[in-house]
Amino acid sequence: MEEIKIRAARFDEPAVQLLITDALAELGRRYGGSGDDTPVAASDFVPPRGAFFVAYAGDELLGCAGWRAHGPDAELKRMFTVPAARGRGVARRVLAALEESARERGCKRVILETGDKQPEAIALYLNCGYERIEDFGYYKGEEGVLSYARVL
Repeated sequence: MEEIKIRAARFDEPAVQLLITDALAELGRRYGGSGDDTPVAASDFVPPRGAFFVAYAGDELLGCAGWRAHGPDAELKRMFTVPAARGRGVARRVLAALEESARERGCKRVILETGDKQPEAIALYLNCGYERIEDFGYYKGEEGVLSYARVL
C-alpha cells in the first residue's frame, strides 16, 4: 500500500472537482436534493483567505477538505474521503493539514456545519476535539444541522 500524502490543491482542479462531485452525490443520497446548496467558489480557497487540500497515494486522490475565512474563523468545507480509503486516517490527516494552515494564517478556531445523517463525520470531529456551537451559515435553523468548532 502506498504512503498517503497531503498537498495543497486548487479547488477548481479537474481531479478535485471529481472528488467534489462524489462528495455531493453522497450527501444527496443521505439528505436528498443536491446534497449541499451552500454557495462555494474556487476563490474562497485561495490564500491568504483560505486553502484547499487533497490526500493522495500515487496518482489517486483519496480525500479532500478546505477552509475559507468566516470572519475571524476558518470555516471547514467539502470534507470528503472516497469510500475505498475510509478507515485509513485520511480525513484525520487532511483535517490536521487544514487546521495547521488556518493557524498559520492567524485563525483562532475552525468552525463547521454538518448534518445528523453523517455519524462518521460527527465522530471524527468529536474525536479531534471539536465542540458543539450555535448553528451558523447557510443551513442555520434547519432541522438536523449540527455546528462545531475547535480552538486552534
